[in-house]
Amino acid sequence: MLAIRRADEQALLVTLIQQAGLAALAYLFGSVPTGYLVARARGIDIRSVGSGNIGATNAFRILGKGAGSLVLAVDALKGALAVLVLPRLLAGETADVRVHAALLAGVCAVLGHNFTCWLRFKGGKGIATSAGVLAAWAPWPFLATLGVFGVVLAVSRYVSLASIVAAAALPFAHAFLPPRSRSMVVISSVLAVLAIARHHGNIRRLLAGTERRIGRAADAGKGNP
Repeated sequence: MLAIRRADEQALLVTLIQQAGLAALAYLFGSVPTGYLVARARGIDIRSVGSGNIGATNAFRILGKGAGSLVLAVDALKGALAVLVLPRLLAGETADVRVHAALLAGVCAVLGHNFTCWLRFKGGKGIATSAGVLAAWAPWPFLATLGVFGVVLAVSRYVSLASIVAAAALPFAHAFLPPRSRSMVVISSVLAVLAIARHHGNIRRLLAGTERRIGRAADAGKGNP
């Protein structure tokens, strides 16, 4: 019995070490500051123009549609690859362990994007990277949330408001649409809270009526979305 217990403890320790390594790799995946690098390639420090954010919205506004689309795609890809690729490194683990590893990798990739170690832990807002995680893991809830985003954006013309409402709708989409995983409801709730919290400045401007809508001329001053 003692030998079996020791073997179980060793297996658990190995699993924990593997999960910790996977979490670190996923964080590094997400931490690549795509918007900052693309802007730097053009001689621009994106942190000092527009909203000062390194995410896709500011990249579209400052760098144009082409560069903005590249930032959006790569930021989403970071999340998708973290979920689809990294859990495969856990060779020999059970399906349940790999499922939980994928969820862990997704959250850590978003944390890496939001709090990138390469820019003093000041990153983006996590919308594109969260979208990549969700598209890879649960496409139906992702599509429903994307629909919410599109409707709110079309009606309000506020990217920030559309992002906030879509984030708030995310856990409900996972609760009612397949695969209807309880774990994903919890994880999507965490991602939603992270996304909304990162929009605190936008929320203040929305309440004050000073948030800029799509289509308004870009403002070089900070404080815009």
